[in-house]
Amino acid sequence: MKSNTEVLMPKSETNLKLKTSSTKRYNMEDRTLQFAKDVRAFVKLLPGDLATREYVKQIVRSSGSIGANYIEANESLGKKDFQIRLRIAKKESRETIWWLELIEIPPALNNKHKHLLREATELMNILGAIVRNTQ
Repeated sequence: MKSNTEVLMPKSETNLKLKTSSTKRYNMEDRTLQFAKDVRAFVKLLPGDLATREYVKQIVRSSGSIGANYIEANESLGKKDFQIRLRIAKKESRETIWWLELIEIPPALNNKHKHLLREATELMNILGAIVRNTQ
């Protein structure tokens, strides 16, 4: 069951962890999952030349790693672990942007490409804000 709860920006150690359970999910988890799925669907539409195949491998890995590290942050062992996992998720967002910018995009996919770049940038900014607000 999905919740409409917004992403919480922790302001104190008592509110540091964004707890998850099998019945409650935060929008950020859903959003990162959807992003990884959107990336996977997008790369299936790309041409299959050698360079593109190598870039696609990197894009798929880094885009999926954003959500995986966000979930790991929610299960963290403390404030430092929480921040480290979020910083890694932020770095993965930036890496995804890098690979998306590097890959050659057929003109027919420009809008989808721009959407993915925008979403990766927003995820990076959100993760950065959470890290700053928990320091």
